Amino acid sequence: MSVPTLPDITTEADIRTLVDRFYDKVNQDELLGPIFNDVARVHWQAHLPTMYDFWSSLLLGTGRYKGRPFPKHWPLPIGSAHFRRWLQLFYAAVMENFAGPTAEQAKVKALNIAKMFEHRMQSKSDLSIL
Repeated sequence: MSVPTLPDITTEADIRTLVDRFYDKVNQDELLGPIFNDVARVHWQAHLPTMYDFWSSLLLGTGRYKGRPFPKHWPLPIGSAHFRRWLQLFYAAVMENFAGPTAEQAKVKALNIAKMFEHRMQSKSDLSIL
């Protein structure tokens, strides 16, 4: 009996699946849900299409995303634990739905984003003690 293999991320529908499954997890998460919904007050109908464009640009090379993601995160009360949890949920969304080179690339890109954002957020807290 063979184990069914998961598809790789190759289409816009795959991007939507990844983003939707990831944010389903975020919304149910005790640590991240309140940040997204109560602090940032994310308007999901507007945010999700932006995230489809973001990940489509990164993983499929579409170039649709034209924003600057970091400034929106700067004022949020988030730290290392939030970035670790974000990454855990993202990895879970990838691994539960996809397997292959682009799925692996998605995890690497997410790790790089989390590291960069965490570093920049740490710089913000370092500046506040000056």
